[in-house]
Amino acid sequence: MVGSGPGGLQLSYSLSRLGIDHAVLSDDLAAGGMFRRWPVFQRMLSWTKPFTGVDRHERAYERFDWNSLLADETAHRAVMPALMDGTSYFPSRPEMQKGLETFAEQTGIRVRFGCRWESTTVIPSPARGGGQGGGQDFVLTTSDGEYRAPVVVFAVGVAQPYRPPIPGLEQVPHYGDFRPVETYKDRRVFIVGKQNSGFEIATGLLPWARQLVLASPSPTKLSVNTRTLVGVRARYVQPYEDAALAGGVIILDATIEEVKKVGAGYQVRTRNPAGHELTMAADDVIAATGFVTPLRDLPLLGVATFGQSRLPAQTPFWESATVPGIFFAGTITQGSAGLKKHGIPSNSGAVQGYRYNARVLARHLAEVRFGVHTPRPRLKPGDLVPYLLAELSRGPELWHQRSYLARIINLDRDSGITDEGILPLAHFIDSGGGDAVAVALESNGQGDPYPAVYLRKGGALSEHLLAPDPLLQFEGPEHDRQLREILDPVLSTSASPA
Repeated sequence: MVGSGPGGLQLSYSLSRLGIDHAVLSDDLAAGGMFRRWPVFQRMLSWTKPFTGVDRHERAYERFDWNSLLADETAHRAVMPALMDGTSYFPSRPEMQKGLETFAEQTGIRVRFGCRWESTTVIPSPARGGGQGGGQDFVLTTSDGEYRAPVVVFAVGVAQPYRPPIPGLEQVPHYGDFRPVETYKDRRVFIVGKQNSGFEIATGLLPWARQLVLASPSPTKLSVNTRTLVGVRARYVQPYEDAALAGGVIILDATIEEVKKVGAGYQVRTRNPAGHELTMAADDVIAATGFVTPLRDLPLLGVATFGQSRLPAQTPFWESATVPGIFFAGTITQGSAGLKKHGIPSNSGAVQGYRYNARVLARHLAEVRFGVHTPRPRLKPGDLVPYLLAELSRGPELWHQRSYLARIINLDRDSGITDEGILPLAHFIDSGGGDAVAVALESNGQGDPYPAVYLRKGGALSEHLLAPDPLLQFEGPEHDRQLREILDPVLSTSASPA
């Protein structure tokens, strides 16, 4: 595995607990990945709430702690709250870095730091029937020599700066090159980009800059309006209000046609949707234009990518859709889109989402690639409805990965009712199989989250939506009645466990 950010650490921990031997390589000198450098204003967007009415070491607390990695042992859960100074429920970047380092140290994750992945080749594997149509191994050439394995996982983040092909943009600083904030005092700053990184910079410059202009072709979306992580987060909304109230910030929906160096400053030529050009002078221009996935030579091996971020196309279990045996972890797993119901993506781009992907991936690799069977607990028919409603009310995987991860229950006439655990919802829907039920939480971008039930009976799949609840509790009599009515046709024909 390549990478020692949160995704790599979570996968390594989970693989170790399943008894899967593996190596972790990292070009960094210590754990933490991108959180060793960013965000530039040193405060996370993801919260860890200290007081929730839930014990911090219980699984249910994960719903409120978006930053700690997941552990089986009670002593290693909820690492972040103890490291935060209490001034904010958003950890600082150093606190986040310390949390990842602490988790790695306390759980015994072993990483070969300072080991740079340089290239990748594929060779036949005689041990796995190599040859035409046979097994193969991957060979990673690194600064410390070669590593060979039948499966390789890349958790390298979406961390390589991206600049669109705009004339002159290559000469301006990128988000990651941001100078000390006081150097922008009394200056006119033009920010190319209106996503979180652009608004983060604008928020930090509000007390310093004379004027701020943010521009990109697409209108600004706000997370408080989409009711998802899509859009600019509330912490960075102040420049938006400033623009709305004409306080010195200008937000433009326009393409950037050219950035030209003029003396000590710049001229930026833009074009709005009506085709009108507007040229503005600026003392500084900053490209808050996003990042791409640093895949090195993987596309040459056939790894297909898509989109501006060059995310690899993936199966529901985060395997390359075009090169079997290459998997991905961490923020790259947002390349596995899932259902995207109502157009809403997964939360796989953030720690609170992809930490669960990593745990599911570890079990998948253990079972499918290494023959390690993990237990499937049995349930009594009378316990099924209360269990599923409790999961919908408090299961953190369902809350953090809505319409993406689901609790799966097999309803087999011979073996009885078995809990298959948390799995990708898209896999459940597409894979077919015997009688089963999957429950997930969903959002439509307009109202409160609501439970969704997917029932497979006799090979046919049906979808059932339960009512939302203003207090986000789904264990009352009405939800109990609704779920029992949905499950009755299949439960009445399922065998009781022996």
